[in-house]
Amino acid sequence: MAEFFLADVQTGFGTFVAFYLAHFDWSPGNIDVVLTAGGLAGVLMQIPGGILADAVTWKRAPVATGIAMIGVAALIIGLAPSFLAVLFAEILHGITAGVVTPTIGGISLGLVGRHVMSLRTGRNYRYAAAGNTLTAVMMGAAGAYFSQSAIFIVAALLCVPAAVAVAFIRSDEIDHSRARNSAPGERAQDIARVGDLLANRRLVLFAAAIFLFQLADASMLPLIGKHLAGTSKAGGPIWMSGLIIVPQIIAAMLAPWVGYHSAKKGRRPLLLVGFALEPIRAILLALNGSYAWLVVAQILNGVSGAVIGVLTVLVVTDLTTGTGRFNLARGAVGAVSGIAASTSTMITGYLFQGMGLRVVVPRRRASPVMHFRPGDVNRRAASDMRLALM
Repeated sequence: MAEFFLADVQTGFGTFVAFYLAHFDWSPGNIDVVLTAGGLAGVLMQIPGGILADAVTWKRAPVATGIAMIGVAALIIGLAPSFLAVLFAEILHGITAGVVTPTIGGISLGLVGRHVMSLRTGRNYRYAAAGNTLTAVMMGAAGAYFSQSAIFIVAALLCVPAAVAVAFIRSDEIDHSRARNSAPGERAQDIARVGDLLANRRLVLFAAAIFLFQLADASMLPLIGKHLAGTSKAGGPIWMSGLIIVPQIIAAMLAPWVGYHSAKKGRRPLLLVGFALEPIRAILLALNGSYAWLVVAQILNGVSGAVIGVLTVLVVTDLTTGTGRFNLARGAVGAVSGIAASTSTMITGYLFQGMGLRVVVPRRRASPVMHFRPGDVNRRAASDMRLALM
């Protein structure tokens, strides 16, 4: 259940931040600056966070501390949405998330071991997706029926059950050697050095593939969020929540299946499916910006997210067996993924801001959510959506 509540805490960031700040008339460039800063902070902490997770035996303490700091960051964003305050909050969130993510992976491996990791990872991803779904509903309702700031107040309050869930994990059930994927009876001097990871050709190739995937994927939903904020003022948080919920429901249903069949049939066929769905999703979004079309694209995102999310953990586990550097390697892959995500958000954000007027939106039936009429929405907002998703 710790994964469920940790997902609750994290849902308030990313897409909801972009949507929230757009309501305060932040420029797309400024929004992308704070999102990029948070992403880069998370990137810089992934590798130190992985080293910390490999080194410490008291793994619950970094997770509990990180949850508390994420709650503080959520309160800052909700109560003081100025540029400097939000910038600080995003950096704080990135730093703590960079520690929490690899440590949670180490705890899971330490509890069950490598041979059961496929099933456990699928279950963990299901709980995380379910947590994202529930929290998106709660935050969407809070933003629609109370205030936009309530979105982040809810995120802060959810830190309490997340911390309680971590406290229920018994420290004596976590095998320290198993948690870092060490060989049986390892000695301290047998642990692989940091530089040894670069000599692992398969790990480097996998990290490169994840980089390219995130470079394409990361900016899509935040750009949709900024568009909805500009074109659907009434009930916008509800519609944004819907786009977050759909892929999470798909991922929750599919993740255990991915974990099970990756153990039976291998990782590569499923990885190829996950990667292949991303360009199809981008093409669908480029062809039509209606809400129903966005939902279809998000279904594909749920499938690829479940496949890539589960298999990233499992492939890193496979490639670091016996090294004692599982958490470091996962942190390194996470850092590469974060660099791609931050770069993607920043680049497409400035393209979205500077080139929107060059795109002509074809005539189509109006969506019940995004009904573009003269006087309701300016032409820039309508055309920007088409560019952002092409």
